[in-house]
Amino acid sequence: MAPASLSLPAIHASHVGIWLSDTAGRVQRVGRGEAMAAVAGTPHLLLGATLTGDRLGYPELSGLDLLELFAFLHPARFAVPTPAGIAAALGLPAAQREDEVAAFLPQAAAAMLACLDDPDWPEREGAWHALQALTRQRWPWAPLIQPRLAAPDRADRWLFARLPEWEEQPPRAQPRQVVLDPANVAARLDRLTGDGAEKRPGQQDYARAATAIFAPRERRDTPQMLVAEAGTGIGKTLGYLAPAKQWIDESAGSVCISTYTKALQRQLARETEKLYPDARAHREKVVVRKGRENYLCLLNLEDALQGGFSGRAAVLAQLVARWAAYTRDGDMIGGDLPGWLPALFRRNGATALTDRRGECIYAGCPHFRKCFIERSTRAAAQADIVIANHALTMVQAARPRDGGAPATRLIFDEGHHLWDAADSMFAVALTGQEAIEIRRWIMGPEGKARGRRRGLAARLADVASYDEAGERAIQAAIAAAAELPGDGWLARLAENAPWGAIERLLAAVRGQVYARGADPKQADSGYGLETELADPDPELVTAAAAASDAVEALLRPLMALGKRLDALVEDPPDWLDGQARARVDGARHSLGTRIDTLGAWLALLGRVGGPADPDFVDWLAVERFDGREYDCGLHRHWLDPARPVAEIVYRPAQGVLVTSATLRGNGHAADDWSDADIRTGARHLDGGVTHFAVPSPFDYARQSEVLIATDIARGDLPALAGAYSRLIEAAGGGALGLFSAIRRLRIVHARIADRLARAGLPLFAQHVDPLDTGTLVDIFRADPHASLLGTDALRDGVDVPGDSLRLVVMEGVPWPRPTILHAARRAAQGGSAYDDRVIRARIAQAFGRLIRRSDDFGQFVMLSPSFPSRLLSAFPDGTPIRRLPLDEVVNRVAAANVERRKSAYAAFSPS
Repeated sequence: MAPASLSLPAIHASHVGIWLSDTAGRVQRVGRGEAMAAVAGTPHLLLGATLTGDRLGYPELSGLDLLELFAFLHPARFAVPTPAGIAAALGLPAAQREDEVAAFLPQAAAAMLACLDDPDWPEREGAWHALQALTRQRWPWAPLIQPRLAAPDRADRWLFARLPEWEEQPPRAQPRQVVLDPANVAARLDRLTGDGAEKRPGQQDYARAATAIFAPRERRDTPQMLVAEAGTGIGKTLGYLAPAKQWIDESAGSVCISTYTKALQRQLARETEKLYPDARAHREKVVVRKGRENYLCLLNLEDALQGGFSGRAAVLAQLVARWAAYTRDGDMIGGDLPGWLPALFRRNGATALTDRRGECIYAGCPHFRKCFIERSTRAAAQADIVIANHALTMVQAARPRDGGAPATRLIFDEGHHLWDAADSMFAVALTGQEAIEIRRWIMGPEGKARGRRRGLAARLADVASYDEAGERAIQAAIAAAAELPGDGWLARLAENAPWGAIERLLAAVRGQVYARGADPKQADSGYGLETELADPDPELVTAAAAASDAVEALLRPLMALGKRLDALVEDPPDWLDGQARARVDGARHSLGTRIDTLGAWLALLGRVGGPADPDFVDWLAVERFDGREYDCGLHRHWLDPARPVAEIVYRPAQGVLVTSATLRGNGHAADDWSDADIRTGARHLDGGVTHFAVPSPFDYARQSEVLIATDIARGDLPALAGAYSRLIEAAGGGALGLFSAIRRLRIVHARIADRLARAGLPLFAQHVDPLDTGTLVDIFRADPHASLLGTDALRDGVDVPGDSLRLVVMEGVPWPRPTILHAARRAAQGGSAYDDRVIRARIAQAFGRLIRRSDDFGQFVMLSPSFPSRLLSAFPDGTPIRRLPLDEVVNRVAAANVERRKSAYAAFSPS
């Protein structure tokens, strides 16, 4: 049997205080200096070295971190990285008070180590060999594990031998043309929701409406398109999954479901388990797809394991290798790799283990047949349902790869984000950072670097050896790429000593931005500067002409190389074997992306000194953070980014559903879909677009209220911090605080975190706590006394039903930033009416975090004495809205908390 506790010292630090537990389990509260002296002399048990170190003011804190032990023993398993979360994962009683945590940690460590004695420990394979490597890295846990982990009877297979290989399969056939029977769709929805579920007429109506996108298309380039608004609580996910699954079964087709964030992709994947209850069938039929940069690169991992990493980074590599053997799909960002694991290693994060831009060598990689990215791509080609994000869906539509037939039916959930996703996807940026990436892709990195990252010539060595035309094109591209910025370009710009045509262009851009775009307040703010690309000075016009010549000189050989590679594939020579063919295919794909980029750069450079294009907004910018410049260059965005979505994404599809809870701009007539058609791009289709709306079933008059505090002056940070503190205390936690500026968030957090912790109310914050956003939300969801501060990502991407989220506090009206791009769109779309649409959408999304179930109750507090009445239509009809002084707002929040506790007591007390 495992001991009840390990005889090791432990430390726990929070905003309340610091506690040390000695080897006998005696706990005492200590000061920061005494704690730092103790942990510096003897390794202590702790939970989360980065967070504990932040609380101590000791960034380099190390010790026996229970999270590292958990990641070693249970790779690819979920656990909330808090004492209560670890207790729940281990089946232990949780510590009830902060002063009990230090004594709990040795008990948790003993419980974890006990699995080493369990013959049924499911993650045993590979553990012994990983431990040997971790011992060489002097991992603190190794001496405690070694005596209890015997060598296996036969040698474990090395990770790269254990991973399965993907197999090529024939392309999926085009779906059959079918017409769905609404009665069959309704019956399937009933089965999905369950026999005992309450019938929701709105969900049934929504499912019948969604059936329309699966009807055969009537005209080329005119999909069957439905723009549907489904209020929160309708159950829109099952509402569109029911007709989608019915169509898949009848037509043998595939459906692409696109959403906005990785967290929402995970939620959708869980919902599809109802379609495919068998786990194996679900893995085959439902595939979550993300960009390449999200996945573990096995060649990067092999480099790290064989000496490419040292110190703490080498420990991370070993723990990631343990995870790689058990992961579902190799997704490191938002997948089953614990989000807190890379954060434990601070500067030695996991980004060096993912697939970075331009680095993949495709079939030249010894792990190509086991590659997570390639496996995901091929699995998606055979899947019934592909769950992607908006950005990837647009990328694949704009730059399709060879392969099976694409999904003919597209469902865009969280469709109100299509505009923002398209704005990023179809933008052009000729900046130093973008240019140096292309230089490295062609020439390879400068200075000391791993040998395999040697540039285009190395990746296409066989083409250069056997094909004279290909070799000439490669060498011409390398010579032309020398004009692109190289390492140290920022320093040369600061010293006014640019080298090469593109650096001279960037120097001219920088000079014009500082001359025209820097008013005294903005120049000293430490944030980015910008100015319109209008009436450029002669220096910029001359530099742009030279830069255009340099870009064209690079584009010509790349296009010639692309044509040569196409010819090799169409008429393969004898030396082009299977692996060389795969390398050429990979090069063709990445080459096409760079050619598109360079072509867009030429168009943007042609604008300098030339006429403006009414479809685009062009400007110059110097990007800065905390006063430090990190990029500069020229930018181009579509004035209406939904237009290329309609042309490139919608038109080739047979059917498209765009849906969200907040598609229409409130404040208009119920049948006014003009805002939705603008934001989704539906107005750019010639016909075939229908609209459908179903309101939320929630009783907002009973379940919610909006409280507008009338006495918090804008810019009064002490008053703002005091308001947040009082409101969170009154609510007893469960608060989501939303900010429009990171600086104000940090100031408020610094002022109130200790005070709230002393009241037993933990406070976490984006941009403060060294944890990723997904982990912060997990912690928030798991603890009804915790509160969370954040920015836009939390306003739109948090799904926390129940008691854990009962109060939303916004620091003020979320006015749009007055950028050049915003000013242009504002002028084109109705002036202040455009601003109002943007603001109402943001407020509606924030309010939507509150009520997620029929038994939820929530309060929304706006700390803005001058909140415009015209924006009140952002809230659902019937929602009580009260303008009150802060004291009265706090009293109402406190009264609601008292009622909540009474209801909870009544629900759980014996009858």
